[in-house]
Amino acid sequence: MPLVETPTQRFDEIVLDAVEHVETRWRDRLATVDFAVEEVPPVDASGGWDDEISSAGVPLARLLPPGPGRRARIVIYRRPLELRAIDREDLEDLVHDIVVEEVAHYLGLDPAEVDPEGYGEEED
Repeated sequence: MPLVETPTQRFDEIVLDAVEHVETRWRDRLATVDFAVEEVPPVDASGGWDDEISSAGVPLARLLPPGPGRRARIVIYRRPLELRAIDREDLEDLVHDIVVEEVAHYLGLDPAEVDPEGYGEEED
């Protein structure tokens, strides 16, 4: 086991924590959704995407709806999110909110319903 985590490993851990947090409440309804992390959004992202969360025109996450022979998939893009975060805590908050927003879109709910205690919270 390496002594130092790579940025990719750290980011994957942050996403996993955010997904686990949301799944504690919505496990049954998320049983047919896959979560994935990709470095950057594809150059040609046209077609098939149901929802996209973007900042300054750069996708941060997408929801790929289910189709014949495939499950719904929420994709979180590592590099665009890392570039928008000030530090690790900011990145954790940003990833958490993005995961909550995509899950909310998939479930047809408001993000505050998906995570009433943690969505959009900012510390003073």
